[in-house]
Amino acid sequence: MPIRRLPPETVNRIAAGEVVERPASAIKELVENALDAGAAHIEIQADGGGLSRILIADDGKGIPRDELPLAVERHATSKLEADDAGDVDLLRIHTLGFRGEALPSIGSVARLSITTRARDERDAWAIRVEGGDHRPLAPAAFPGPHGARVEVRDLFYATPARLKFMKSERAEAMAISEEIKRQAMAREAVAFTLSLDGKTTLRLPAEHPGDEGRLKRLSALLGRDFEANALLIDQERDGVRLSGYAGLPTYSRGNAAHQYLFVNGRPVKDRLLQGALRGAYADFLARDRHPAAALFLDIDPLFVDVNVHPAKAEVRFRDPALVRGLIVGALRHALHAAGHRASTTVAADALSSFQPRSGASTAPAYSPSSPSAQGFSGWTGWSQPAAAAQVLPGLNERSARVEPAWDGPVTSHDLRVTPYDPPLDPIDYPLGAARGQLHANYIVAQTRDGLVIVDQHAAHERLVYERMKAQMAEGAVTRQALLTPEVVDLDPAEAERVASRADELAEMGLVVEPFGAGAVLVRETPAMLGDADVQGLIRDIADDLSEHGQALSLKERLAAICGTMACHGSVRSGRVLSAPEMNALLRQMEATPHSGQCNHGRPTYVELKLHDLEKLFGRR
Repeated sequence: MPIRRLPPETVNRIAAGEVVERPASAIKELVENALDAGAAHIEIQADGGGLSRILIADDGKGIPRDELPLAVERHATSKLEADDAGDVDLLRIHTLGFRGEALPSIGSVARLSITTRARDERDAWAIRVEGGDHRPLAPAAFPGPHGARVEVRDLFYATPARLKFMKSERAEAMAISEEIKRQAMAREAVAFTLSLDGKTTLRLPAEHPGDEGRLKRLSALLGRDFEANALLIDQERDGVRLSGYAGLPTYSRGNAAHQYLFVNGRPVKDRLLQGALRGAYADFLARDRHPAAALFLDIDPLFVDVNVHPAKAEVRFRDPALVRGLIVGALRHALHAAGHRASTTVAADALSSFQPRSGASTAPAYSPSSPSAQGFSGWTGWSQPAAAAQVLPGLNERSARVEPAWDGPVTSHDLRVTPYDPPLDPIDYPLGAARGQLHANYIVAQTRDGLVIVDQHAAHERLVYERMKAQMAEGAVTRQALLTPEVVDLDPAEAERVASRADELAEMGLVVEPFGAGAVLVRETPAMLGDADVQGLIRDIADDLSEHGQALSLKERLAAICGTMACHGSVRSGRVLSAPEMNALLRQMEATPHSGQCNHGRPTYVELKLHDLEKLFGRR
């Protein structure tokens, strides 16, 4: 076929296919226009999932009468400035929209009506575009002193084939709601109102600009749990600033839906940013858990290309290493500053587990010989071998305290035993004073205004891991030579994989070397692991290397292996601890960053306030 120019209608519909993918993308473009116009309040209405009707009303500066016909022409925009020679710099973009395609693209596939009154004009004017057909300018009524009302009816009526690819009205409405949430997060000083099928589903008042107002806006959109468990992020490097809030590791989610990323106020979905966010939490979350965050990157427009995709949802950075380093460093700094803090949802989940079951009133009466006398979860008293000890009426606290026997040292040097006489005052410590151990795994401590239950294995695993990381950073991991080198049999591929990382493993205090086909020889292990299970340790390391493959950087792979080492070197479940050892563990947790969660993102302790306990027993 010969080469020929396409008709303008076809060109517009092709552009519409790139810019207006669904009703939510049309609303995105119109809301960005309102924000660029300086609107302080934006009202969004959508009927039938946005396919029947869309209305965007704002109180921005409006469109002057003589510019209104140009607004619906392709590649006509007020958001790009030309220099004296008439050239436009497409790299210095300071606005959300700049292509000049949104309004003509929408008008080519729908019935578009724009009513506006400019800030300096007395009269309001309207223009209509139906399926690409421009109607003449006409006077109109406008409810406010200035602004614009953009109404879109019968979206895609001019391209009915596109309607076959739309999802249900409910799904399209949910996409619209999600889009408005993203826009509202980036502009806390702008009020938003969203109505779907005549029902107001979102009403956000304007907040004061700044961190406090932003957190209020995020709380209104993501819930009070996010506000209670969010860490402030505010770091700058080489003129690039990262701000926003990120959730504690124990406030993780099952997917990445609660990750919101913005570049110069523009919502984006960028692999570099998502990867950096994931990398910052690599030490704290399992592979199937995802952090919750709303991060805002402010960068000179010259150093970021926002013109990568017609929908402007992707960006490209001139110095990606700088951006990634800033994100990872800022997040890890905030996580470090959080110390042993765990999310408030941990206690809420624990309390929900104590709710009385239906039919509880029909339970048999309590008697000392009945199974229910054993307490929650069948607990029968102090851990062995002190289970036979009984607390008799009339004894004071010192004589009633049962201290379990300890048959050996803790397998780490960081549990330094401290005197326990007289008893510790729980008021003096955030995690309180140890009062006992349940099932040889859970430490119960009394705090100033409640109690704390600690998973001793998970907590000590984090302590060992953090100490190992510190030693690795200093290049001073202490080793201990095995009296007899141990041979570990593996699959040939696994053995080769472990042997190939011998140098990196040696930096962490684990000295291995090949030992024929399908085996490795272990000569030294990290001293902090004590009498570790060498066979299990090497096999777990081989599994880690096999599972992670090339998906993680070498440093992140080694961090995962380091976590495996820590797991093997920590206090195991089932070990009976004395009171001094339990208190030593609590003090180490208070002094160690990230001790509120284990290496897999699970909480290491649950804190219940006194008023929570009173609710459980009907005192409140």
